[in-house]
Amino acid sequence: MDFDPSEIDRLMALLRWRRDVRHFRSDPVPEAAIDRLREAMALSPSVGNARPWRVIRVEDAQLRAGVRAEFARCNAIAAEAYQGDRRAAYDRLKLAGLDAAPLQLAVFCLDAPVQGHGLGRQTMPQTLAQSAAMAVFSLWLAARAQNLGLGMVSILDPARIEALLAVPPDWHFMAWLCIGHPEFRDDRPLLHRSGWQENDEASWETR
Repeated sequence: MDFDPSEIDRLMALLRWRRDVRHFRSDPVPEAAIDRLREAMALSPSVGNARPWRVIRVEDAQLRAGVRAEFARCNAIAAEAYQGDRRAAYDRLKLAGLDAAPLQLAVFCLDAPVQGHGLGRQTMPQTLAQSAAMAVFSLWLAARAQNLGLGMVSILDPARIEALLAVPPDWHFMAWLCIGHPEFRDDRPLLHRSGWQENDEASWETR
């Protein structure tokens, strides 16, 4: 199908309002919305159609508590890399929505899926992880299009998360996603708003 030229403006608005959300309301995400998130991932491109991502919807209170504890441990270690005013700024940041987000997903990538029969990744095996990352981004946009926020928690030890969730040895942890209705709406990136880092455009070159 052909899209109307005005659709690019709506796409750019969606990208502009796609933010890493840390402040969530606790009311549940409708199952119909979750089904659309799953569909968005299924529609994502992947190398050789390998579809290497695997997702666990984590609802068990004990597992969630384990993730919060792991975040606290890793965050304390990460904080030690900063000193002075930068350390104070780091300590003020809210870096995870683990306490309130009603929907939490653990995303993994297979290291050698049989799907795709190795097509397209013989010289660049990292395209499997890239494919999983694109699936996460597709889900992220689908969440925002449904007025949901998403925050990706990266301050976790992958090996410990793999052990906590008892996944197969060929599942490698990619991302912990916190999803829910945001407490407030702002199109400025969180780190820009907090004064940590402004949102600069990446450089393009012509050669």
